[in-house]
Amino acid sequence: MEFTAKIISDFLKGTIEGNPEEKVTDISRIEEGKKGTLAFLANPKYNKYLYTTEASIVLVNNDLKLEGEVKATLIRVSDAYQAFASLLNLYTSSLPKKRGVEPQAFINDNATIGEDCYIGAFAYLGGNVKIGKSTLIYPHVYLGDNVTVGDNTILYPGVKVYKECKIGNNCIIHGGTIIGSDGFGFATEKGKFQKIPQIGNVIIEDDVEIGSNVSIDRATIGSTIIRKGAKLDNLIQVAHNVEIGKNTGIASQAGISGSTKIGEQCIIAGQVGFVGHINIANKTTIAAQSGVVGDVKNEGEIILGSPAIDIRDARKSIAVYRKLPEIYSNINQLEKQLKELQDGSNKE
Repeated sequence: MEFTAKIISDFLKGTIEGNPEEKVTDISRIEEGKKGTLAFLANPKYNKYLYTTEASIVLVNNDLKLEGEVKATLIRVSDAYQAFASLLNLYTSSLPKKRGVEPQAFINDNATIGEDCYIGAFAYLGGNVKIGKSTLIYPHVYLGDNVTVGDNTILYPGVKVYKECKIGNNCIIHGGTIIGSDGFGFATEKGKFQKIPQIGNVIIEDDVEIGSNVSIDRATIGSTIIRKGAKLDNLIQVAHNVEIGKNTGIASQAGISGSTKIGEQCIIAGQVGFVGHINIANKTTIAAQSGVVGDVKNEGEIILGSPAIDIRDARKSIAVYRKLPEIYSNINQLEKQLKELQDGSNKE
């Protein structure tokens, strides 16, 4: 598809600097830009590439001040990154979508499939499964009995959804993710583990995106819940009866123990670990590799470390930690001097 700078600018409500008839047919990174492509500049670290890129059109922020000659046609917008995302969404929505049921798929006789769906080869739809309209079920997806999937949702190859689980509208779930596997529940009796049946389910609300190879355990009783608009990266473990709030984002390799409740609009960085049965306030930010061992009660708090504490205290602790070798050396020197003074006093 071909777009001119004017068409792009009109769509984004931007301002053109350069040739409004400049045309692009593809996108590129600004440092690798080629003739006929569109790039964007949002991070100041990449400013230098604006003056060398071969990209024909570049999206930039309104407040960017030029420091040299630019060959590309510029489109100024309030937020170049957001504008670029909008263009990508426009592009992907214009691509042809798969439709129909491939003959190798297995669909139980009492399953219900909405209009304009795609069911790929070797997908398995169990008894009483309900699929909304315009949903894409890629090959090798497994949907157990009584699973519900909403409208305009995409389940990529290899997704497994165990019985009774519910997935909302406009969700995206990437390959290898398992939803509704048993929670890690065992009782001990005479030194042996006795399995506790996990009879709950998982509920994933609308507009949720889940990366690849994520495991979300079904509740022991009740539901494990991922609230509307939450975004989960790859390789995350969500244990039984966890609740993740609306519009919360969680990066890769986080692990959330059972019955932990995470609030709305939280940001959780990579490799964060949570103990079970704690509550995290709304708008909490948790830095990478933190270990969260207790409730976070104050909305908007930023925490860091293991155990995680307020980031201001954590930074002070880190500053002291870095000086420990020097402090240790000074203590040794002081002890040596003290001993010399004591020895001299004893001789007198």
